[in-house]
Amino acid sequence: MIVGSTTMTSFQTNPAVPWARPRADARVRREVGLLVRPYEVMIILDAGLEEEAIRSAIDRATELIRSRGGNPGSVDRWGRRRFAYELKHKWEGYYVVLRAEAEPSVMSELDRVLFLADEVLRHKVIRLPDDVAAAATKAAAPAASAEANGA
Repeated sequence: MIVGSTTMTSFQTNPAVPWARPRADARVRREVGLLVRPYEVMIILDAGLEEEAIRSAIDRATELIRSRGGNPGSVDRWGRRRFAYELKHKWEGYYVVLRAEAEPSVMSELDRVLFLADEVLRHKVIRLPDDVAAAATKAAAPAASAEANGA
């Protein structure tokens, strides 16, 4: 049994091994702060709600993002859909997809608020990859310009 070995393992920081040191760009990112990331939020509301209650629930979600420094994007209302199985004793839900750009702390707060809301049956917050978000904004830009021209 060897008690006092002087050899270094690969897990120790060895100046001769460049991959054993922490990366400099990771430290810089921590010092600068969190980045704004693109997100997509799927919200399933109770289908039995009035249109005004659905609108206020969506407005609360977008206002929370806006008040915390995020940028709420498009709101896509899919409408009432039938579930494949019973969910909280309901067979139908009102689907809404919300796109936003915000810091992760803002979206975790939105996740908490949606979890506590009684009118929300289910929700899912997904961080979009940067290339998917860029492609979505490029596809939306020509449609918006055609709409503005009256086409």
